[in-house]
Amino acid sequence: MQELTHFIDGAHVAGGSGRFADVFNPATGEVQAKVPLASTAEVDAAIARAAVAQVAWGATNPQRRARVMMDFVRLINRDMEKLAEALSREHGKTIPDAKGDVQRGLEVIEFCIGAPHLLKGEFTDSAGPGIDMYSMKQALGVVAGITPFNFPAMIPLWKMGPALSCGNAFILKPSERDPSVCLMLAELMTEAGLPDGVLQVINGDKEAVDAILDNETVQAVGFVGSTPIAQYIYAKGCANGKRVQCFGGAKNHMIIMPDADMDQAADALVGAGYGAAGERCMAISVAVPVGDETADRLIEKLVPRIEKLKVGPYTAGNDVDYGPVVTAAAKANIQRLVETGIDQGAELVVDGRNFKLQGYEDGFFVGPHLFDRVTKDMDIYKKEIFGPVLSTVRAQSYEEAIGLAMDHEYGNGTAIFTRDGDTARDFASRINIGMVGINVPIPVPLAYHSFGGWKKSGFGDLNQHGTDAFKFYTRTKTVTARWPSGIKEGGEFNFKQMD
Repeated sequence: MQELTHFIDGAHVAGGSGRFADVFNPATGEVQAKVPLASTAEVDAAIARAAVAQVAWGATNPQRRARVMMDFVRLINRDMEKLAEALSREHGKTIPDAKGDVQRGLEVIEFCIGAPHLLKGEFTDSAGPGIDMYSMKQALGVVAGITPFNFPAMIPLWKMGPALSCGNAFILKPSERDPSVCLMLAELMTEAGLPDGVLQVINGDKEAVDAILDNETVQAVGFVGSTPIAQYIYAKGCANGKRVQCFGGAKNHMIIMPDADMDQAADALVGAGYGAAGERCMAISVAVPVGDETADRLIEKLVPRIEKLKVGPYTAGNDVDYGPVVTAAAKANIQRLVETGIDQGAELVVDGRNFKLQGYEDGFFVGPHLFDRVTKDMDIYKKEIFGPVLSTVRAQSYEEAIGLAMDHEYGNGTAIFTRDGDTARDFASRINIGMVGINVPIPVPLAYHSFGGWKKSGFGDLNQHGTDAFKFYTRTKTVTARWPSGIKEGGEFNFKQMD
């Protein structure tokens, strides 16, 4: 069985704690590797070495740092197939979806090539007699990212790209469920010219997380995962004086107005609700048709599309719509919530409970489910299911529909499907959610805008990627300089007051 490593000082390093976690093949249910779980001492040692390496990296010309990112882009494109295959093997998502995972991270690295411009400060000439004033954006030092299983390439790239481009050293603690892609990306970053020790990949569990949060050298921490853990990391990191950004759970609503193109809306819901087996923080998990007639037409369109979904392993070809969920525990949790929905009175229109895939009976596959007549007091509405389960909540008016999204504790993403511009503009203006789609089901911003949710979906005042990332990974120093006139003509012995 393969034994994975950490990546320290530009090389693979075996774990020294003696503790390991199993890495599964979600399609077969078999353990395919074991990953070391770092001790506090191992984490502290890696951070200490990163702090030494950061000094020279931080002093490196921003344009030279950008050239490392430029070569990193080339290497990711060169190895795209290898990265996607490794990602699919451990996560379970299809190869096209895995390539999309890598690609959306790659786009942030491309944005980071423009770091020299983004790191420019400000200058005021003659702020006073003989006085100039200027500001500099400087690296924080050593920063860290704690990233989730569901996007094992994209989110680590979202974190490491801006952090490194700003001149920081970066400690990456990936998910122990699918860590191989991060180790491969670290290899490519070294090949691109990043000095040894500037990027350290530490595999681990809560002990490693707490070691990062407690280490005084680490100046900032970014996290993506569930809301309870996001709240824990945000509270502990802030209490320890760190800059922290944490992104948590979601329950994303898509409102379907009576005037919407119902075929377009149904296609969007199927892709957004069931893609990647629903294991996306931006997945649409709640459809909100306005009016019973709209709801009936939508359900009529959805059912045949959902029943035709092809579920299977990534090795079955590119026509597979989605694969298994990541672990047996994730599958059990989804199944439990489905049963809860039935018990609480929701109508199960498409029943995926008996789904079995011949030859993969031990895999973590979950059939697609569609609920209708879900109400906001039900667990399947309140909780993040993170699986291929779409709930339909019927609203009798636009105001009721927008109120559902606005009243929910999560505020990550939302969408509205309509042909009416006035309704769309009102929705975008009023909604208290961080990312909004208008006839776009998954409104993930492009790399030069910022990604972030509101309410219990996000903690901290700066978002991921875009210009916010460069603000998060730097601090501003302002210098006031006075160069008194007359020095060039010789010294003066009488005290000269400012004019």
